[in-house]
Order: sequence, then C-alpha cells, then structure tokens
Amino acid sequence: MKKVKAFVERGHDGTFSVYVDLNSKSLNYGIHGVGNSVKCAIDDFNSAYFTMQEFHKKMGKPFIEATFEFHYDTASFLQFYTKYFSLTGLSHLTGINKGQLSHYLNGQRNPSKKTIEKIDTSIQLFAKQISQVQLVG
Repeated sequence: MKKVKAFVERGHDGTFSVYVDLNSKSLNYGIHGVGNSVKCAIDDFNSAYFTMQEFHKKMGKPFIEATFEFHYDTASFLQFYTKYFSLTGLSHLTGINKGQLSHYLNGQRNPSKKTIEKIDTSIQLFAKQISQVQLVG
C-alpha cells in the first residue's frame, strides 16, 4: 500500500479542498474532496477514494491502494485543530499573536513562509513532547 500526500487547502470562497498531486504518478487515478469544513472535505475525499476503488474493481482495472498523509495550509490547519486547541493556546505555543492567528484562520491574511515554518516547527516540537507524556494514577 502506497503512502500518498494529500493537500488540504482553504479556497478564496471559504470552502476547503483536499487533493492528491497528480504529477507525482504515485496513483493511477485522481481524487479530490470539497466541503464547508476541513472534516467535510476529508470525508468527501475519502468517499471519492472508495468510489474510485469500486469503479476500478467493476471495470476490472488495477487499483493502487493508498493511505494518505494530510498536509494542511495554515488556514485549514487552524480551522480543523482549533476545536482541540484555542488560539490563545496556539499563540503561547508558537509565539505568534492570537489576533494574527485569527486573521490566518479567517483568510484575512496569509502567513509568510517564515511564519509557516515557525508554526510548523512549534507544532512538531509540541507533538514530540506530548507523545512522550505518560500519565500515572
């Protein structure tokens, strides 16, 4: 089973899209998903995957099985994960002003490459730290 990158992005109209890079040649089909939230777009994407799988089977064509690694643009990441982390918490974690994060979340501004790297580095470090936590009771 192939591991394939799927990209999650917020559109200018506020909807979200999920797609695979067709130029990578890792799959013998293309799929995408759309929705009013990241979750809806990922659900639509997964539905498209299973529909494509059924279509290939019905047509007797080979189908490349895949698992997907989701890569988020900043707005999509914030929209999806702020149900788990507040903007205040993310501000403390990243060192980026809460108001600025809110602008990214709402699509009012786009972060610079340096800011994206700062957010990503902070999130990856936090994930590493929290993965080492063991609760005792």
